[in-house]
Amino acid sequence: MAAARMIFWGAFWAFLLDQASKYLVIHWMGLSRRLSIDVLPPLLNFRYGENTGINFGLFGDGTESARWILIALSLAICLALVLWIGRGRDKGALMQVSAGLVIGGALGNVADRLLYGYVLDFLNMSCCGLNNPYVFNLADVFIFAGAAGLILFEGRIKKPA
Repeated sequence: MAAARMIFWGAFWAFLLDQASKYLVIHWMGLSRRLSIDVLPPLLNFRYGENTGINFGLFGDGTESARWILIALSLAICLALVLWIGRGRDKGALMQVSAGLVIGGALGNVADRLLYGYVLDFLNMSCCGLNNPYVFNLADVFIFAGAAGLILFEGRIKKPA
């Protein structure tokens, strides 16, 4: 039961922060109208993006069937993570929170696909003379951080002799 609680709270906060950031930047700050807001150039800029695919726009043909396939795939991954982490007695709190971050981020992008038909992206970061043309959102950050945590913290719990 404690595992489910850790996964839930990780997912809850990731989802909430993702959706709140999208509302704040895209709707409240008007990025959808302005298309571009320089925050701390070139390190941090807001650039409006509509992603019908996965990372970097891959598989983004924009068809309705692709949209529903990506929604189903995201939900299947969320369910698989809950089952994998929830059943494992040797999964520590960091693994549980990491799974929650992946789930919350995935559900944030699913919510976008259901509401808009695409994922809202707005973060753009460049550095050191390199101009990054891609945009992403906090859900992507949570998915990446959670996946890294699942890899890094796997097997960290010591099993009794």
